[in-house]
Amino acid sequence: MSTPSYALIMLAAGIGIPILAALNASLGKTISAPAAASVVLFVVAFLTSLAVVLVTGPQAIAKVAGAPKHLLLAGCLIAFYVLSITYIAPHFGIGNAVFFVLLGQLISAAAIDHFGLFGANQTPITLTRAAGIAVMAFGVFLTQIAGH
Repeated sequence: MSTPSYALIMLAAGIGIPILAALNASLGKTISAPAAASVVLFVVAFLTSLAVVLVTGPQAIAKVAGAPKHLLLAGCLIAFYVLSITYIAPHFGIGNAVFFVLLGQLISAAAIDHFGLFGANQTPITLTRAAGIAVMAFGVFLTQIAGH
């Protein structure tokens, strides 16, 4: 795959995050149980992921036992995200919730890249890069205050 393909896929994933938040928050509100809505989301996500693994190579699952255990914490982080967005978004607003998620992502991604954490390619935070991140954060902030 090429860089533009990666960018388009990640753009689609980014578009999906607020939609996921809105849909799951609405399900949680509809059934009066945000945690149960999160369980439903994870069951559907599990079945979808399982189908992809079965098509692309189920033998990879056997290698998980040999992977460093700290890598499995990613599951806890996605559960935290889904549970928190499902509970908080109906009270705080999808835009506000996603704004703070994006801000957290910008900060975390910059730190992970700068230090090359978790096997990521190391990309130091230069003044130009820091300015770009600040402009992105400010742009996200502007989208929130413009509606108030």
